[in-house]
Amino acid sequence: MTPPITIGVLSLQGSVEEHLLSLSRCEGVTPRAVKTVRALQQADGLILPGGESTAIVRLLRAFGLFEPLRERIQAGMPVWGTCAGTILLAKDLIDEPPHLGVMDITVRRNAYGRQTDSFTVSDTIPAVSPDPLPLVFIRAPWIEKAGPDVQVLHTCRGHITAAREGRLLATTFHPELTGQSAFHRYFAAVVRESVN
Repeated sequence: MTPPITIGVLSLQGSVEEHLLSLSRCEGVTPRAVKTVRALQQADGLILPGGESTAIVRLLRAFGLFEPLRERIQAGMPVWGTCAGTILLAKDLIDEPPHLGVMDITVRRNAYGRQTDSFTVSDTIPAVSPDPLPLVFIRAPWIEKAGPDVQVLHTCRGHITAAREGRLLATTFHPELTGQSAFHRYFAAVVRESVN
């Protein structure tokens, strides 16, 4: 039997319910909304959802979560950033200062254009699933550069769109909006490795 793990979703702004629903489909995973330091401390791993990165950072500071979150990441907690979450994790951002600055990637915000330039593609990401997955890009960033210890999981139109560095995972698209849980199961495996 798979040992149970708790995966939190930062629940301040963005696609929170969609992530919680996707996690609920993963065996041995207890989803948890995270709005407090106590809830953060009780999570084995955390998802930083898509949304508006500057709004999320403002709320992280208002709720007293910014430094506790960075400390937990630096202590080894697995974290997955989707879209805006990828922006939060990046050590470098094009034309603006970084936020959490914990993952060795350089990210460009709104790289594909405006909301009307959003798109969906289908592609195989072997590390995650042998089957093609729908990838939803909404005002998406892309990863311009990845450090030497970063594993590139996927590229689209010549740019990095999914990457992993140890226990940190970044996707510039929205797996939570597809009705599939392959990426959530992949992240659950990362979390499970960290607690065993």
